[in-house]
Amino acid sequence: MARRWGLALLSVACGAIIAAIKFGQGAPGGAAVLLSIFVVLAILTSPLAFPRGVPAAEAVAGGRPIVYWRPGCPYCLRLRARLGPEASRLQWVDIWKDPEGAAVVRGFADGNETVPTVVFGGEGFVNPDPQWVRERLQTL
Repeated sequence: MARRWGLALLSVACGAIIAAIKFGQGAPGGAAVLLSIFVVLAILTSPLAFPRGVPAAEAVAGGRPIVYWRPGCPYCLRLRARLGPEASRLQWVDIWKDPEGAAVVRGFADGNETVPTVVFGGEGFVNPDPQWVRERLQTL
């Protein structure tokens, strides 16, 4: 659990420290802006930015395309953002929460836990271009 939220909590803590320093220097407006920026960064790097995750076994049984991801991954965030509402058409498996999902990713990525790994019909694609994923979803 701490591993999944670590980067987000670190962002908020750093933002709070920097905002406190700015506030102490007599710049409450700057402190509020900086704290807001760090909170947004924390949300983007947390599991909250992604659709509700499912266990790998449930995702495979669901029959829909699967995205294996982890919190804090900029490439996963890029894929999620570029897919927009289409992201809900995919099953999302957090490999830090699901060891079985991490094993699947290692199988497709030569033993590495490289994410995002997208699986269409049993065929895995490591860090695919978001536009390619979107086009592939249109054909389903």
